[in-house]
Formats: sequence, structure tokens, C-alpha cells
Amino acid sequence: MLHLTHPARHPSLRPTPPRRAAAPARARPPSLARARTLARARPPSVGAAETEIASTSGGGGGGSVLSFLCPLLKLLGVTTSSISSLARLPWGSKVATSSGDNTGPATSVPTLQLYEFEACPFCRRVREAMTELDLSAEVYPCPKGSRRHREMVKKIGGKEQFPLLVDASTGVTMYESGDIVNYLFRQYGQGRSPPSGLLESTIFTGWVPTLLRAGRGMTLWNNAGVVPAEKLELFSYENNSYARIVREALCELELPYVLQNVGEGSSKMDALQRISGSKQVPYLIDLNTGFQSGDYKKILSYLFQQYSISS
Repeated sequence: MLHLTHPARHPSLRPTPPRRAAAPARARPPSLARARTLARARPPSVGAAETEIASTSGGGGGGSVLSFLCPLLKLLGVTTSSISSLARLPWGSKVATSSGDNTGPATSVPTLQLYEFEACPFCRRVREAMTELDLSAEVYPCPKGSRRHREMVKKIGGKEQFPLLVDASTGVTMYESGDIVNYLFRQYGQGRSPPSGLLESTIFTGWVPTLLRAGRGMTLWNNAGVVPAEKLELFSYENNSYARIVREALCELELPYVLQNVGEGSSKMDALQRISGSKQVPYLIDLNTGFQSGDYKKILSYLFQQYSISS
């Protein structure tokens, strides 16, 4: 369980002190409005989209662990996501139990709603369980600085705590990742208990992706704010290196989406191949614009350009 009740405040850009001119008069520092304008992050280019960090991922002061790791992420890019996947093996990669009665067609509306944020290790535990059970869900990202979804969590459950699961088919609403995982296996895993390793491993390696990814998928991006009329749809599985990067972007932009888990052995794999012509993930569909792509760099560029407020 991760308690994050107060959005992190990002330090504003301080103007550089002007040098003393030859004349006795001193230059005036830039106005506060100008400083704020300079501090805004720009939408990332296609080549640098997966390494765009800015101040949205630091979360703390300059001496924090995440701030120290940010340069590492810029240098290694997707490599840190791949290492994160290795750290969490074998969880969240394949379907661990028969799921024929758990999900309908890939185009059906899921009954599960998950309020979470990508960098949270306890939310990750729940997403791993959903991959293992071949479950789809409506995901409502709740990054620090959230303008919409964190308020929804407080209204639904009474407190700002993550993850929060709502199961519309049973009327169940619950916090606590361990309780949620047990519930999902009991309800959708033919009554089985979850593997002990899935629950216990979070203590030892659950924070590895958060640290290696330097807090990506934790904080609302500065220029986020465009709200789509229809939810986006993402074919993914939890431990895929490239899908992780796309989910981080969706979280930082606070974009709700339908998560179609297609781990190894998924009942939705054939549907993915019909739609995309491939079984590779990630694959993003945006019904609002007609955009579809299985290239994570193109997806990132599209998301930040389409759903960012212009400076």
C-alpha cells in the first residue's frame, strides 16, 4: 500500500542573477511570469520521447534518489525498462490460469476499474495479477498533481490511497494491493490462491522499476490537461519493457484507458492479431482520432502532442 495524500510541488525555475554591468545601474531579473514560461517542459520529440523527464519525475529535491537517477535514465532510455522487467520476472508476463470464463471479446467493456499510478509498486502488484489472470480493466491513472482522478478516488473510497479497485459486476470496492490480488484470484481464478511469490516479491523487487525508471509514471506532466471524449485502448502486458514506457506516458498525461492484457497464453491474442496484424505489444488505439500504432516511439510522440496543452 502506498499513501500519497499530497501532490508533490515542483520547484519553479529561478532566474539566473544578472551580471554587474559597467554602468552603476543593474539589469532587472526576468519577471515571475517569464520564469514560469521558461520552466514549462516541451512535448518530447519522437527520438527523445522515452527519455523526457523534466521536473515531472523528480518529485523531490535535487539530492533525492530519483533526481540522482534521472541522468541515468536519459542515457540508457529503454534499457532501464528492460532491466526492470528482468527484476520482476516471472510475474506479469504470461497467463497463469485458465481464463476462458474471465473475459469476453477484446472489444467488450471491462467491469473492473483500477485507480492507480504506474510507478507505485503496490499498483504494479495488482497489474501483474491482472496479467496472470488475463483480465481487462478500465485504468484511471492518478499521478501526483492529478486534476481529476485522485478526487474521484476520495469520493469513491473516502481516502486518497492506491491502488483502489472497483468491480462493477460484484459491487466490490477495495483498497490494499494484497487484498485486491487475493480477491481477483478468488473471483476470477477459479477460487485459486495467488502464488506466494507474487505477493512476497513486491517487498524485495517491487521498487526496482520505480527506481530504475527514475519515477516515470509518478507525476502529472506540466502541460497535461486535454481530456479525451472516449477512453484510449492499450494492448499490453505488465512486464513488457516497451508497454511500460507507454503506460508511464498515459499516467503522466492522466489519460484514462482500457487495458487489454495479452500476456503469453492470453485469450485475447487472436483479437490483437486481427486488429494489428501482429501479436506484438504495445498496441494503442485512439477512437477519438483514429490513431493506431504498435510503435512505442510513435505512440509516445502522438500522446504528448495530442493531449498536451500548448504552452
